[in-house]
Amino acid sequence: MGSSKNKSDSWRSMSLFAISWPIFVESALQMLLRISDTFMLSKVSDDAVAAVGVATQLLLFAVLLFNVISYGASIVISQYLGAGRDREVERLTGAAIGLNALFGIVVSASVVAFSGPLLRMFGLEPALLQEAERFLWIAGGALVVQAVLSAVVAVIQAHGFTRSTMMVTIGMNVLNVCGNYLVIYGPLGFPKLGVPGVALSTVVAQLVGLTVNLYLLRKHIGVKLNVSVLARWNREHVRHVLSVGFPSSVNNLSYSASQLVTTGFIATLGAGMLSTKIYTQNIAFLIIVLVASIGRGGQLIVGRIVGAGEAEEAYRRALRHLGISMGMTLAAVALVALFRIPLLRLFTHDASIVGLGASLLLLGFLLEPGRNFNVIMERSLHAAGDARYSMFSALAVTWLASVPLIYLLGVHWGFGLYGMWFAFIFDEWARGLLLFHRWRSRAWQKKAIVRRSSAVGLTKKAMEA
Repeated sequence: MGSSKNKSDSWRSMSLFAISWPIFVESALQMLLRISDTFMLSKVSDDAVAAVGVATQLLLFAVLLFNVISYGASIVISQYLGAGRDREVERLTGAAIGLNALFGIVVSASVVAFSGPLLRMFGLEPALLQEAERFLWIAGGALVVQAVLSAVVAVIQAHGFTRSTMMVTIGMNVLNVCGNYLVIYGPLGFPKLGVPGVALSTVVAQLVGLTVNLYLLRKHIGVKLNVSVLARWNREHVRHVLSVGFPSSVNNLSYSASQLVTTGFIATLGAGMLSTKIYTQNIAFLIIVLVASIGRGGQLIVGRIVGAGEAEEAYRRALRHLGISMGMTLAAVALVALFRIPLLRLFTHDASIVGLGASLLLLGFLLEPGRNFNVIMERSLHAAGDARYSMFSALAVTWLASVPLIYLLGVHWGFGLYGMWFAFIFDEWARGLLLFHRWRSRAWQKKAIVRRSSAVGLTKKAMEA
């Protein structure tokens, strides 16, 4: 692989764009996988869409739980590689995948066993409840596949092979859509299986995707998974993974919970306001995914640099990522703002909704840069192993300031969605500024998970540039 200096140069020349754009495409396609299910089921009945939509909420919550291990593993592996501790990566990989597989088995069994009580919490009518249960028995029972898949993908991406996982996700989408077509429309005498068929199609696509990713894990990284590798868990490895993965997952769960509370506030303002919020955020979805993908790519790079013991380079690189991503975010907001009226009319022709939604999308010039600021700084701190600070600051700002402000501005003082949007803006910028101060303080330099033994970085091959 060359000299230590060449290895050092390799991670210094990492391209944020090269590693982030496949993550962006993959993230968008993962959401498309769910959207395609909904769209194709709408040709069956609205009841089928409603049943699957409710069941999917439970599945998405389970995926957040699996990310505790996957997310933590990706950061820890990045630092281990940067520190030159390559020989430990196989055991760390086995522990992460084995731990998530065990977790997936427990969650899958729980979802199947308690599918009825879980779904009844949503107050579904008997017919919808039956359809949702049938979907959950299949898709929920196969959550272990999703658990292992998320861990394997995280490991592959930590090594820089983001383009490979993107291609697999594209294949999964194509396979899922083809499977949906067969089970919904029943061409060439194929049985029409409806809702259970859609669940089965998704599971088959995930199984194929997992199989291909396991092959990539062995081909690109040289990790050969067997029972001994999956079952040998080093206590230090597990502790490192959880120390980063758990705080991050708390952040995500807290954000999801705050969005549910906010949706409840908006529901009190009327169906029109709720529809406006949903349509506006759907349009802004690609900007949100863009920011998250840049943050993820930057995190992989900064984590490798921190592991290599180059704290000053990591400091500068994170600030450089912030500047690049801010420009890309503003360009994306400008594009959405330019076409905001036609985009909103794809969803509705109600003049009041279109007018309000258009104004909210213009507020994206304040909101999305704040989100970018927050995400880039949070991911950089996580990459450095400093995850607890971002967790506590997010919980404090969100629940002690932002959620009360959303209620006061939006409901109590009557500013409606305008008031809530300004509360969203405050939330993102407040958290971003706290995290920026933390980064500038360099307190994160004491939080590194591993220490450098030799400078090793991502090669050009690994970056697939």
